[in-house]
Amino acid sequence: MSASNLQIDLLLKRLQNFEFLRGLQDDALLELAHSAHWNVYPPDTVIFWEGDIESHLFYLQYGWLKVIKAGPDGREQILRFLGPGEIFNEIGVFAKRPNPATALTLEEAGVWRIPRHALEQVLFTHPHTALQIMENMADRFISLVELTADLSLRPVEARLAKLLIEQSREGVFHRRGWSTLTELAAHLGTVPDVLSRALRELSRAGLIEINRQEIRILNREELAQRAMLQGE
Repeated sequence: MSASNLQIDLLLKRLQNFEFLRGLQDDALLELAHSAHWNVYPPDTVIFWEGDIESHLFYLQYGWLKVIKAGPDGREQILRFLGPGEIFNEIGVFAKRPNPATALTLEEAGVWRIPRHALEQVLFTHPHTALQIMENMADRFISLVELTADLSLRPVEARLAKLLIEQSREGVFHRRGWSTLTELAAHLGTVPDVLSRALRELSRAGLIEINRQEIRILNREELAQRAMLQGE
């Protein structure tokens, strides 16, 4: 979808704040902005499938996505939730390998697609950018290592407590419209029934208060103990 001049100007302002593009001159950023394609995806739409060869770097301007791996039985493991301002598909665009996971929308999402050839031109003329991109990819790798460790070493209750602590703001974990038990269970590597029991247990212990659209932390210190976060 072609973008208007206003949209391109807005994208340029966002590119100026990207950590991995710091140091680039405005003319280089403007070239990237003009090369980008604008797409609006409705809810429950696949942006790319696992195994696809996708030659664009994606920037999520608004909306929420999930990145998943699906097992042979159809069960999902959510690797990441993506929110406004995040970039994704670094592996696909820079490593030129098939995507290791599927990305799909949880709600309507506005996404910019920046083609590989435009990014490669930036790398050729500004080599320091490559190091910054590698740092960004390393952060993603570390997140996946932490997810693997959590799934292997922490029981469901501990994974839930850790999620609530890490993603709460001022002691409140806000639940969006799509943040159902099914989605949270898939993110934590379990099933809704087991997650529901863990929520009830933390609530009975007086550690959290569960409301329709939020979960409020009542005892952060004890919740951190349940999350097995001592020493981390």
